[in-house]
Amino acid sequence: MRNNAPMTSPDPLCVAVIGSGPAGIYTADALTRQDREPVRVDVLDRLPTPYGLVRYGVAPDHENIKSIAGTLRQVLERPGVRFLGGVEFGRHIGRTDLARCYDAVVYATGASVDRRLGIPGEDLPGSVAATDFVNWYCGHPDSEVERFLLDAEEVAVVGAGNVALDVVRILAKTADELRATDIPQAVLRVLADSKVRRVHLLARRGPIHARFTAKELRDLGRLASADVAVRPEEVDVDPNGEELLRAARAARTNLKILGEWAARAPQGRDRRIDVRFWIRPAALLGADRVTGLRVERTALDADGGLVATGTEEVLDVGMVLRSIGYASVPLPGVPFDEGARTVPNSEGRVLDADGSVRAGDYVAGWLKRGPTGVIGTNKSDAAATVRGLLDDAPALRAARAGAPVPVESLLAESGVEVAEYEDWLAIDAAEADLARSLDRGARVKLGGWDALNAALRR
Repeated sequence: MRNNAPMTSPDPLCVAVIGSGPAGIYTADALTRQDREPVRVDVLDRLPTPYGLVRYGVAPDHENIKSIAGTLRQVLERPGVRFLGGVEFGRHIGRTDLARCYDAVVYATGASVDRRLGIPGEDLPGSVAATDFVNWYCGHPDSEVERFLLDAEEVAVVGAGNVALDVVRILAKTADELRATDIPQAVLRVLADSKVRRVHLLARRGPIHARFTAKELRDLGRLASADVAVRPEEVDVDPNGEELLRAARAARTNLKILGEWAARAPQGRDRRIDVRFWIRPAALLGADRVTGLRVERTALDADGGLVATGTEEVLDVGMVLRSIGYASVPLPGVPFDEGARTVPNSEGRVLDADGSVRAGDYVAGWLKRGPTGVIGTNKSDAAATVRGLLDDAPALRAARAGAPVPVESLLAESGVEVAEYEDWLAIDAAEADLARSLDRGARVKLGGWDALNAALRR
C-alpha cells in the first residue's frame, strides 16, 4: 500500500481539487511541489479512473500524447496527495460539506459538452456531438457500445480543430490499424463492421483560420486506408497577400500541407476524406433521421466577418458530427458565467455575482479560462491559481472554524463507495491483462461500468 499519510507539519493547509484531469492533477502538483506552505491535497473525481481528458479525450492512436498519464501518475503517487474516485461533486458532496473538511477548494472539471450548431434538424438522430463520439471510442463508462453503429456510407464532421481531425481519422482508419491501441474491444468490433467510406471535413472559414496543428494534419495525410482530397480553389491563397503575411507560422505550414494535398492525385484507396473550406452547415435534412446536410458557401466581408454567399449544395450523409468547440457546465452552488461558459474569477480566485472574491474557492483549467490551449497549457494555468491560493494561506487558516472533518467520514455517512488510488491500479492491471489475453498492445480499456466495477471488486 502507498503511504498517503499527512505531512508532518503541525499545520498543513488542506485543499480539495475537484477533477482529476490534467488541470486538477497539475494543481495538485503545484501545491505539493512548493515549499512555501505545507499542504495536503485530495483529488476528487466522479469516475474511479483518473486523468480525465488524457484517458477519455485523447485519440487512442496518439500514444505520445497519452504518455502524459505517466507524468500525472507520479503526482498521484506523491506523499500528501490522495485520489478519491467515485465521488461526484453536487451529488455525493457539496460546497458546504467541503468547507468542513478543507481550507480551500479548486474546481477543475474542464469542459465536457460540445457547442451546438444552431441550425434546423440538429436534433435528428444521426446528428451527434463530437464529445459523444470521442467518449465512445475512448471507452468512457457513460457511453454505451450500441451508441454508434456506423451504418452510413458518408459522414460529415464539422469543425476546424484537432478534435475534428481525430474524429475523421478514427472514422477513416481500419480496425486492423487500431488493433494495437487501447480502444475497447467492443468498439473495435463496431469499427471493423463500419460502412463509412467517405468523410467530409467542413470548415466555415479558410485554411489560414483553421486551428489544426501541423502534426495532426500530417497524421491525416499518412493514412494508408484513405485518400485525402482538397479542392485547389479552396486553399488558393495569395502568397504575397496581406492575409498570408499576417498569418502565424503554424497557419502557413498548414496551408503548405493542404496545397500539396490539392495537387496530389487520388490513389484509389478504399476510403476518402474530403477536406473542405469556406463551407457552413445550413440545415440537417431528413424526417426520422439524418439523410443529408445542406451546406452553404461562405466568404469574408470587408471587415473580415464571415458571411453567407447564397451558393448551396447538399451532401448525401447519414451522420453529422459537430466539433465546433467545447463548453463547461455549471457546478451546483458555484458561480457561472453562461455567456463565457466559465467560472468568473480573478487570477483563479472565484468571484461571486457582485464581483467579490469568494473566500476559499478557486478554479483552474478550461473551467477557468475556456477551452483554449493544449494539455500542457494547464500546467502554467494551474500554477497561477496555486500562487494565489498560497498567498491567501494565512487568511484561509484564520477562517477555520475548528479542526477539519475527515472527508471520508462524510462520504461514509452518505454511503459512497470511494475508489482510492489502489482501486485504480486494479483497473489498470485488469486492462493490461485484457490486452495480453487479446494479443493487443499494452492495454485494452474496460468498456462500461459493469466491467470497471468488476475490476474494482477483484
